[in-house]
Amino acid sequence: MTSTLSPTGKLSVVEKIGYSLGDLAANLIFQTLLTFIAFFYTDVYRIPANAAATIIFLGGLAGACFNPLMGLIADRTVTRWGKFRPWLLWTAIPFGLISILAFSTPDLGDNGKIIYATLTYILLMLVYSANNLPYSALSGVLTGSMQERNSLSSYRFVAVMVAQLIIQVLLLPLVLILGGGDKVEGFRNTMIIFAVAGTICFLVAFATTRERIVPTATQRSSIGQDIGDLLRNKPWVVLLLVTILVFVTLALKGGLYIYYFKNYLSEAALAQFLKDIGFIAFIEHLNAALVSIGLTRFQWPEDPATSAFSLFNGAGIICMIIGIGFSSPLAGRFGKRNVFGAALLAATLFMLAFYIFPPTSIGMVFGSQILHGFFYGITIPLLWAMIADVADYSEWKNNRRATALLFSAMIFGLKAGLSIGSALVAGLLSGYGYDGAQATQPQTVAEGIRVSISIYASLPFLATVALLYFYEINKSAEHRIEQDLLTRRAAAAN
Repeated sequence: MTSTLSPTGKLSVVEKIGYSLGDLAANLIFQTLLTFIAFFYTDVYRIPANAAATIIFLGGLAGACFNPLMGLIADRTVTRWGKFRPWLLWTAIPFGLISILAFSTPDLGDNGKIIYATLTYILLMLVYSANNLPYSALSGVLTGSMQERNSLSSYRFVAVMVAQLIIQVLLLPLVLILGGGDKVEGFRNTMIIFAVAGTICFLVAFATTRERIVPTATQRSSIGQDIGDLLRNKPWVVLLLVTILVFVTLALKGGLYIYYFKNYLSEAALAQFLKDIGFIAFIEHLNAALVSIGLTRFQWPEDPATSAFSLFNGAGIICMIIGIGFSSPLAGRFGKRNVFGAALLAATLFMLAFYIFPPTSIGMVFGSQILHGFFYGITIPLLWAMIADVADYSEWKNNRRATALLFSAMIFGLKAGLSIGSALVAGLLSGYGYDGAQATQPQTVAEGIRVSISIYASLPFLATVALLYFYEINKSAEHRIEQDLLTRRAAAAN
């Protein structure tokens, strides 16, 4: 390996922020899929829940299967910009355009709508792979310092949290505002704004980053060697399973929250809670101010479930951002694996608590979400930093580096988890008898949502904690691998 790193391996703040904008762009779309794709299909495009489950699963499967191929392509890309950076440039505009198409609602009849949704969702998953896989792999070649990777992960996942805040707090109100109460028009107009903003962010990320960890001219490996290295990499196998399980839970709970607020929690209790904490008075003053300056269309919706859902997500995300701030120093002291496992277990316990909350215990619901968000926030940067460490582990063991292939496998896990979790949302709703065309759902739906959002969503997280026992890269191993690779790279550069 050769490297143009400074002796300390430091990245500038500009480069860290620039790189993190790629996550902001991707997550404007990804977080929308994570939280609203089932709701969009069932309640906006009026596709039956069982058909929506099939679309989400097939689209996610197609994207997941494309990842290994994309990893092989990216690892073998040779341009004056590097291996991974150019893919940000090449996919920025297609990603934006396909995102708009995927959230458009042409009237094509019942079967036509299913076909259109399937095709656009598959296309979105494919272009997401072509964009996000090289972007993720880029973090493994910006610096060889594991400490700097921890810092970079914190920057990028603050950007993720900003995108999550926008989507989970503001998307539904924006949909109602920009559509004048029409969710069909509102989703289309909102996604146009997100697509334009995301395209700009990808281009900035391309312009502000540089690849520094590059293979030596003597490194040659076949596709078979790369895949063989991967399959013999025990930490990689563990992290692949961990990634799948984590994103099953994220998609399952994220997709169910909107249904939880609309169909399980008491609307009267939600309205009283919002009044008691001063939110209603705040919104009344906000709407009055907007009207006074002529922005009559830009008024916060009056629906208690929408307001409470946005506030609930906002509180959780703010606490996640606080948790991210603790991630790097805790990992530096105790190691990524140990901190990830302990924090994820604590986050799971507060998610399990949703099982015991009655529909009127709004304060308890919010309190549990705040604590869940804080502990889960600690884990967020660590997963991707651990994936970069596994790339180093592979190089350390085999004297060969296939960064994009390794990241492609992890994004395969992400896509598989997202696909399974999102399909489970629609599948569980269908099994419990949910009908998006009905104003009031049966009691079995409400109870099913309660069980799904607590017990079912917690099981993959608990399995993840158990799997970490088999992950070999603890704090001492991190240090040994980093020092050995620095010595090798210095020798190769001379």
